[in-house]
Amino acid sequence: MTVLTASAPPSPPPRMPRRAALGAVLRVTSGNFLEMFDFFLYGFYATYIAQTFFPSDSEYLSLMLTFVTFGAGFLMRPLGAIILGAYIDKIGRRKGLILTLAIMACGTVLIAFTPAYATIGVLAPVLVLIGRLLQGFSAGVELGGVSVYLAEMATPGRKGFYVSWQSASQQAAIMVAAALGYGISQWFTTAQISEWAWRIPFLIGSLILPFVFQIRRSLTETESFLARKHHPSIGEIVASMLRNWALVGAGMMLVVMTTVSFYLITVYTPTFGKSVLHLSATSALLVTFCVGLSNFVWLPVMGAVSDRIGRWPLLVVFSLLTLLTAYPAMSWLVQAPSFERMLAVELWLSFLYASYNAATIVALTEIMPVEVRTTGFSLAYSLATAIFGGFTPLVSTWLIQTTGDKAAPGLWMSGAAAVGLAATALLYRGIVKAR
Repeated sequence: MTVLTASAPPSPPPRMPRRAALGAVLRVTSGNFLEMFDFFLYGFYATYIAQTFFPSDSEYLSLMLTFVTFGAGFLMRPLGAIILGAYIDKIGRRKGLILTLAIMACGTVLIAFTPAYATIGVLAPVLVLIGRLLQGFSAGVELGGVSVYLAEMATPGRKGFYVSWQSASQQAAIMVAAALGYGISQWFTTAQISEWAWRIPFLIGSLILPFVFQIRRSLTETESFLARKHHPSIGEIVASMLRNWALVGAGMMLVVMTTVSFYLITVYTPTFGKSVLHLSATSALLVTFCVGLSNFVWLPVMGAVSDRIGRWPLLVVFSLLTLLTAYPAMSWLVQAPSFERMLAVELWLSFLYASYNAATIVALTEIMPVEVRTTGFSLAYSLATAIFGGFTPLVSTWLIQTTGDKAAPGLWMSGAAAVGLAATALLYRGIVKAR
């Protein structure tokens, strides 16, 4: 197999020194940290958010409405990918990433400070929905913008390693959020958490916004972007997306396993542990913290491995392993739920996710035409998230309710792996390529 790459300038621009590159990694991924911090909190505190903003006589209906609102933000991602992605490809990586952070901040603050349904009625869920839509709009290009920035400033031969820190920063956010959740579960009673204490982590996220905004403003533009003679107009970018619709579609398929796996083993895990397996909130949080730590370790390791052996071997091996083992692992867990079994299964799924993701994200930056790299990456990723990944908590809840099989989310993950395997064949056999 040959690696599919987009056309590149004959003389690559010089890369920044390694020390400066590592500093840039911290600054550029800070927004990713904040984005996933809020996303994880929404998933973990879903039951309390449901009681606060979506009260109902049916706990199942209330939780489903909460996850529908969570998923609605993902429907805005493709729109954000096109509009903000085109802005970044036209104006520059630095300015675009500052804009996405500002939009994300508005959504974060809105969710943190919206009064309960009991106080302002139907306006409460409407405001929460608006907050999620704003977060989704900015997130539509945040991940793509960060990944492209890291790819363009990476030192030679280490692109996979550098780009993997985009996903690794999200794992750091999960660990911090899980630790905060653990602290709150120890310091406050269940009644206090349900009434108001669940908001504390969201308020902390709002308080760190100015710090994140300040360090991101210190970013410099990438040499690769500055070296390009022509920056496409919005019309040219849209035309390129239409011309490369098959490439965007295959890229979307490549991302399906990544986004489904991620939301299953992180955002949905606390709810699954508490509501389905009936483990304690503390146990579910500890497992989630360990998953975040596992992801944080494996992502850069496997990113470096992809630099040595190529992207497609990792994509094939780990999509196939996921296809074969996700449901059996979940079945083993639900037969006799315990903290130990949940930890073992989640760490296995974490290894599969991180190994596949480490190759996927950098591969997506390589297959897109360089002049529309941010837009193409963001659109493919956003479509995968909007159609599949973002609704993973909702689909998992529905599958369990409909089938009566508590291991059913494993089937959803296996199906996503099959899609990823097919995409790898399409892209690395040269069936779909840039035009």
